[in-house]
Amino acid sequence: MPVSWRSALPLLLVSSLFFLDEWISTPSCRFVPRADRGERDAGAAEGRGDLKAMIVSDLLLVGSDHGLVDTYFRDYYLNKFFKKSFQTLKPDMLVVLGDFSARGSELTRRKWVPVLHQFHRLIGSLITLPFHVILGDRDIGECTGLDSQLVDWISSHLPGLDSAGCGAFEMENITFVSLNSVALLCGNNGLRFGVEEMIERESSDFRTEMEGSRTEMTNDLGLDKEMSPNFAWRENSMASGSGPVLLLHFPLHPTGRSRNDGQHCHRKAYSNSLVDVNVLRQRRLDGTGPYELSHTIPPNATEYIFRALRPRIVFSGHSLDFCDYRHQDGTREVTVPPMSWHARDDPGFVIATFRQGKSVGVSHCSLGRQSYVFIYISMLVLLMLMRLLVKFLTTFRTMMMAVALL
Repeated sequence: MPVSWRSALPLLLVSSLFFLDEWISTPSCRFVPRADRGERDAGAAEGRGDLKAMIVSDLLLVGSDHGLVDTYFRDYYLNKFFKKSFQTLKPDMLVVLGDFSARGSELTRRKWVPVLHQFHRLIGSLITLPFHVILGDRDIGECTGLDSQLVDWISSHLPGLDSAGCGAFEMENITFVSLNSVALLCGNNGLRFGVEEMIERESSDFRTEMEGSRTEMTNDLGLDKEMSPNFAWRENSMASGSGPVLLLHFPLHPTGRSRNDGQHCHRKAYSNSLVDVNVLRQRRLDGTGPYELSHTIPPNATEYIFRALRPRIVFSGHSLDFCDYRHQDGTREVTVPPMSWHARDDPGFVIATFRQGKSVGVSHCSLGRQSYVFIYISMLVLLMLMRLLVKFLTTFRTMMMAVALL
């Protein structure tokens, strides 16, 4: 019996690794009902005309600066994450809410190319599906180093972005608007002016559509030409929630309620374990500097967006946490957790289902912890080494007995 057990051990180890590989890369999704609707939406069946979007954030790709762990471990599983998620959940489109590069603001155009290639490799054949990528602070830098020419160049290599890093597109009669939220944190600069132009243009289009008549766009966009930080706007008669789906990297400034006041939040519970303590340190990512988690779009810019766009729902990234909460005017905002082990031990993403009418179903999906994988693989390697040691000792004992008999 012991002999047969030892002979079966390699098969058991290989089988365990296979099941671990499948388990760690298969998403576990939990429907998050709106706080003001209880569980009524949880059992809603998907309709024929529904649009399902997989929304991820903070991939933190490193391009050609791969270490061995990134090349043979993290990239492997990130690719598996995408494959398994698409196979299991069958979304109609992919949205990346910024920071798809780890240190893009420090790269030249030549060094940016490997980052773009790495992104295309990770999503592989899934690139045939529609996808939209917006820009984060790690992609283009903070205000002091914001380079409009670099933003224009990166935007030209991503689908649907204009020279200011903004975009607008429509799928299944649902309009999506993405804004360069990094520029909204900055003072007088051309990029911020370009973001304001996008907001006013989309606001005008929605007002025209709702009024049922076409009006010509005038040169006067209602903007402060000196780009005052006060953000000038004209009154908007649209009701809250009647505008586009808004995509941002930075969350909007909280209004009226705290983020977890009666809302659904999944926050990282830090313990004294080495892995948890190092989660925030990992965001430095080999000397790229601290990753500010306190960034939100300023209150005046937030109010400007609410008044001009009346967003149907807002999806934002940058935060370590998943949160689903309502602003004072009833606008729903969902913050999407990072989908990278560089950012946190347990990555995740969001599946948004846009149903007929204005209803939006949101599911928070979690992926396997990196620490569990390391511990489990370490145990398997230790067992294999122990088996080799036992085999060596058995062989050595047999040889010594043979020598003794001689």
